[in-house]
Amino acid sequence: MAGINIDQIRSVKLKSDSAEEKPGILTFLEKDISFFGNKLNDKKKERFYSDLRILFSAGVDIRTALELIEEEQTKKPDKELWGSIKKKVIEGASLSTAIHESGKFSLYEYYTLQIGEETGHLSEVLDELAMFFSAKIAQKRQVINALSYPLIVLMTAFGAIFFMLKYVVPMFSDVFKRFNTDLPGLTKFIINLSAVFSNYVPLVLLITVAVIVLMYSQRKQLWYRKYGSMFILRLPFVGDMITKVYLERFCHSMNLLISSKTQLINAIDLVSKMIDFYPVSSSLEIVKEDILKGEALYTSLAKYNIYNKRMISLIKVAEEVNQLDVIFGKLSKQYSEEIKHKTSLISSMLEPIMIIFLGLLVAVILVAMYLPLFRLGASIH
Repeated sequence: MAGINIDQIRSVKLKSDSAEEKPGILTFLEKDISFFGNKLNDKKKERFYSDLRILFSAGVDIRTALELIEEEQTKKPDKELWGSIKKKVIEGASLSTAIHESGKFSLYEYYTLQIGEETGHLSEVLDELAMFFSAKIAQKRQVINALSYPLIVLMTAFGAIFFMLKYVVPMFSDVFKRFNTDLPGLTKFIINLSAVFSNYVPLVLLITVAVIVLMYSQRKQLWYRKYGSMFILRLPFVGDMITKVYLERFCHSMNLLISSKTQLINAIDLVSKMIDFYPVSSSLEIVKEDILKGEALYTSLAKYNIYNKRMISLIKVAEEVNQLDVIFGKLSKQYSEEIKHKTSLISSMLEPIMIIFLGLLVAVILVAMYLPLFRLGASIH
């Protein structure tokens, strides 16, 4: 077994996937599950879970599998990480415990692997974890693709405005002074704006840098998470999409945990620690207390605006018929589809809006600069 190469054995995955259906109990997350101390990047995690699943499917024992994964690593920190996990497993620790003690994985991954080990579904859990990180990477790329073009156009617009106000407008202003004539209101406004802009550019840049540094240093503070999330949720289109992203994470997490026979109160406690989005995490902390007092889940969730009425109604029905895992699974799939639609919609809408915005800004400045020349030409004739 020591001579097995992971890349050669990957074909086993295709055969096993086509030969068996995935158990409904292990329908896993498609979005992020941890924001606390996630020091190992998603690509490495996806590769690890995928390789481990493939090797298990090929009949390789866990010790040999971890040895092969360790040998595949080219960077020293990665070799040390997988080596330490392998050592703990050899010493008798479970895979979930070894991964948890490394400090590189989320609590959710730890508990999910632990559930897989206890229920005998470890291979399926590994497969779902690999799918989760693959979906997470794909989602990030999708969002980046949707927003990158508008952001580039926006930066180009500010660059063009900066150049025109800093260099082009002052040139026209010097020419207009020689005319010794009254200028149109729009032209006066652009010239005055250029003068103010030129005088305060260093201050504006300094304030911008200070704001960025402040936001970065305070990003984990409670006040920043609270007001930052409030600002994001109020953004047109983007706020609604972000809401659906976190609702999808919540539903998918609850689906897996409840399907795995995790008690409701424990599932909510775990999800509240995984999702570091203030409106969700803070509400779930209180929901947990409400359930301990005997309140229904849907009643407690209904107190918070982030959980829409349709979702509350479905959860109410699910509690009455004891089908919470099924409803959470269906809600997760629906939110996932809506996220894809929202992402493509934002991309298609923002692109023309940004182009029009850039064109209008440049057009206004050019018209303001050439308007006095047109008037001068008309007076000469």
